[in-house]
Amino acid sequence: MTTTANAAVLFPGQGSQEKGMGRDLAESRQDAMDLWKLAEKTSGLALREIYWDGDDASMADTRNLQPAMTVTTLNLWLAVKDKLAPMGFAGHSLGEYAALAASGALPIQQVLELTSLRGKLMAEAGGTDGAMAAILKVSLENVEQIVAKAAEVTKGVLLVANYNTPGQYVISGRKDAVDQAAGLCKEVKGRAIPLAVSGAFHSPMMAEAAAELEKILSKADWRAPSAPVFANVTGAGESDPEKLKGLLARQMTSSVRWIDTMGALYEAGARTFVEIGPKGVLTKMVKPNLEGKDDATAVNVGSMQAAAEFTLP
Repeated sequence: MTTTANAAVLFPGQGSQEKGMGRDLAESRQDAMDLWKLAEKTSGLALREIYWDGDDASMADTRNLQPAMTVTTLNLWLAVKDKLAPMGFAGHSLGEYAALAASGALPIQQVLELTSLRGKLMAEAGGTDGAMAAILKVSLENVEQIVAKAAEVTKGVLLVANYNTPGQYVISGRKDAVDQAAGLCKEVKGRAIPLAVSGAFHSPMMAEAAAELEKILSKADWRAPSAPVFANVTGAGESDPEKLKGLLARQMTSSVRWIDTMGALYEAGARTFVEIGPKGVLTKMVKPNLEGKDDATAVNVGSMQAAAEFTLP
């Protein structure tokens, strides 16, 4: 194994799905196909049928998406893991579960069980009152002012759910509050794009679902990771299994601090950021989050071919 003290591994979450994801690898490697079968057995869902031959609506359903994205990214990780020894791991929202599995903090089978349950709980908690929207071309100061004003006017739950890049934030909360905030964005020449989600994820509206998930998290086989996992809740690296468990328990109702995560990884020595998963969403976020850091590079491993050809820059 090559020592890669300056490489960090990133795992994407919801929104990175695409039709046919993981099929090439599964049809060429029996261990990859076996992992899909395990995910289907664990979730009780026909995941290969949905993601290899299904429609966009079925692929976007969080109940299907969470175990399917997890098995896709973990298969890609298993295909490249002997080529690098990362200094740290991180995953965006759902991707944090794959990061914990890749680091050895949690067994893969338990991560498939957890993400299957997480998908079901989040879908059930969605109801009709929750919504999310991406906010573009608005400063953080203005986003926070807009969120505070919209929450005050509507008396509804609203917060910044994702700090993705300095030019892209996601708000989450009660639908009327999200709509109010979208209107306020126009006043500062920003854009608010509604997201196709079933609820107000990463907000207090997920509290009941989070409490149910925490019961299972507490029983999981937590171990020290091979390298620190940089948590969504704080953005900081952590290697203590008990602390990682506590941070993951808070994740569903807390903001995803991706800007802080990227900054912390860089400060810890990461210079090459390897995204394991389709589409390259996180790869595109590296440059805006590390503006001026010319020594930071990003690589996306999103397919069997990319995994086979993967080498560090």
